[in-house]
Amino acid sequence: MAHPYSARSRAIEPFHVMALLARANELQAAGHDVIHLEIGEPDFTTAAPIVAAGQAALAAGHTRYTAARGLPALREAISGFYAQRYGLAIDPERILITPGGSGALLLASSLLVDPGKHWLLADPGYPCNRHFLRLVEGGAQLVPVGPEVNYQLTADLVERYWDKDTVGALVASPANPTGTVLGRDDLASLSKATRERHGHLVVDEIYHGLTYGMDAPSVLEVDDRAFVLNSFSKYFGMTGWRLGWLVAPPDAVADLEKLAQNLYISAPSMAQHAALACFEPETLAIFEQRRAEFARRRDYLLPALRELGFGIAVEPQGAFYLYADISAFGGDAFAFCRHFLETEHLAFTPGLDFGRHLAGHHVRFAYTQSLPRLEEAVQRIDRGLKSWQG
Repeated sequence: MAHPYSARSRAIEPFHVMALLARANELQAAGHDVIHLEIGEPDFTTAAPIVAAGQAALAAGHTRYTAARGLPALREAISGFYAQRYGLAIDPERILITPGGSGALLLASSLLVDPGKHWLLADPGYPCNRHFLRLVEGGAQLVPVGPEVNYQLTADLVERYWDKDTVGALVASPANPTGTVLGRDDLASLSKATRERHGHLVVDEIYHGLTYGMDAPSVLEVDDRAFVLNSFSKYFGMTGWRLGWLVAPPDAVADLEKLAQNLYISAPSMAQHAALACFEPETLAIFEQRRAEFARRRDYLLPALRELGFGIAVEPQGAFYLYADISAFGGDAFAFCRHFLETEHLAFTPGLDFGRHLAGHHVRFAYTQSLPRLEEAVQRIDRGLKSWQG
């Protein structure tokens, strides 16, 4: 009997960590103290000025659809943010407000990828990127990357892996799961390599703002025709509000607007009104305090894990993750994660969720818990390694 559902839905893989999360929740419900280092979500709640703006928007009756491209005031505020933070003059007409960064990726992949065509993606990388490409009947050409290239695509790799069906490259800076950042020269060389091949460069800048000891450059500083995905979820702390944006070349906007009208009508109106408060000085000060706290967490957890024997070859410059090699301990990553969850009630993510290249030898820790909780986590890891039979 034929399968009742689409090949498309069968080809999209589930997150392996969800099985671990379900078990973690069972353990928690049974009264165990589970430390969650598996979730890619800041532990801070949405900043108070944003919540207040959202409540005011609801009270004022701002509950109807907005234009498909989003509130003009919000697009202007984002344009002002690019001017303030990057020194860039981005026309608000080029900015589309989307339901999360995922909505921006849906628009970009729908616009740029025909059936049978593909983008180059770094492996390891965020898994939903390749799944969105499959959804639009395209594909992802996964390019194995390691510490020698900062876990990022390079112009040389673009040249080596580009083929007749390649139409673009998607990179992330800072990247999930590795936290590495592309510099201006890296972005410029990637832009040149894709443009020479008449392809598109798409850059995920969702973790911009969450960098430590440096600021990540935007690809728009070196390539005005790149497509930029961003989000209010990470630096701005609005995960559950489901709000993001896409910056596109002027000639792409009309087609993107048409797609937005058909795919989701508009991003949530209440969230858009709330997000206007993100760009106020008092709110930006809160985000910068949180950035400093993430830096303290990274600076504690990185050397602590290395001391225990985890391999972290590249110091992450951004996001809130450590991608660690567990080869020194033997065994496979999923069993390793399962062991720590069952014996130490500590949850982190197996590398299988981020691709195929050496995935069974890697795990990801999210430092989205307070310093005291991270200190407790390190004690549990130390103890759990003694009982691990790889």
